[in-house]
Amino acid sequence: MKKGLIGKKLGMTQIFDEKGNVVPVTVVEAGPCAVVQKKTIENDGYEAVQIGFADKKASKVTKPMAGHFAKADVAPKKVLKEFRLDDISAINVGDILKADVFAAGEKIDVVGTSKGKGWAGGIKRWNLGRLKESHGSGPVARHTGSNGACSYPSRVFKGKHQSGHLGHERVTIQNLEVVTVDAENNIIAIKGAVPGPKGGIVVIVDSIKA
Repeated sequence: MKKGLIGKKLGMTQIFDEKGNVVPVTVVEAGPCAVVQKKTIENDGYEAVQIGFADKKASKVTKPMAGHFAKADVAPKKVLKEFRLDDISAINVGDILKADVFAAGEKIDVVGTSKGKGWAGGIKRWNLGRLKESHGSGPVARHTGSNGACSYPSRVFKGKHQSGHLGHERVTIQNLEVVTVDAENNIIAIKGAVPGPKGGIVVIVDSIKA
């Protein structure tokens, strides 16, 4: 990983390229992000930087975290993420990373939390099959059917495809393209859709496939 930012998904729109083609894009407010901590091999056993995004009221910060931010001379942040970068020699605590870390045309990976869809049955959640309703299926056409638990193991194995909560999980979309970067307003337009609802927090890193 060479670089990364924390951002907030603002929503989707469309723009036109040089040939007049419509390009669907997701607009992300990427930064400004402050470097809160720098980890080194000598002190921590590995190299990484911790960056923060979105200011938080000082009255809502715990005393340990208040000391953490005060040590870095950085305003309290709502979101903290750690990035293991290939080279952190040029990055120092207190530095501000903005949207211009990325440039138009670059390939990126975006990590976010998918929308929560509530309780879902096995068909919607796991794409299970169903019974025909032409004759004889009764009221169980969309049931998941037998779980196969007889005298042994006399229970249902964990991980069985059944109904349950769907969504609200970590999702990574790889190899997306940066269409435009507005460095002044810290706005990045990304081709296609990124995970999460409007207003959700996303992490942007350079693509591992690039």
